[in-house]
Amino acid sequence: MPQPKSDETEISRDRLAELLNEDLSREYQAIIAYVVYSQVLSGAQYMDIAAQLEIHAKQELDHALILSRQIDYLGKMPVVTPKPVRTSKNPEDMLRYDLDNENETIRNYRDRVRQCEALGEYAMAEQIRQILMQEQDHQIDLATALGIEVPDVSCGPKGRPMSKRR
Repeated sequence: MPQPKSDETEISRDRLAELLNEDLSREYQAIIAYVVYSQVLSGAQYMDIAAQLEIHAKQELDHALILSRQIDYLGKMPVVTPKPVRTSKNPEDMLRYDLDNENETIRNYRDRVRQCEALGEYAMAEQIRQILMQEQDHQIDLATALGIEVPDVSCGPKGRPMSKRR
């Protein structure tokens, strides 16, 4: 039986704050991407998703505020730098970039929920679950706009199957 990742079983408050700061950088990235993509997507087939991306941008800002509050609660300073934002002149590429980012975010937030619970931080886990629900809605919107199946992200961040819990 594979061993769980050490992050899942031996998490500290400091490490959780570091991981939440990485998530915060990803939320900043999403805000920037959604703001830009919502304004530059053109063509009748993209008007619905462009309007959705504007809504997503506002939701991602809410996520960043929640994460910042949780990081502060853990006694650390929230980061101020976004992860790099990929752009393209091709609308389909932009949507795929967003979908790839959402997939990574969902995998990470699933880990974060387990890590919060391992520390007994159940309220924080619940906050992240609420964020996770919206991120999964974003994933569905993007996959639908691309005309593809919603990706299965039940594997770990590097594509490895998650270890079974007993």
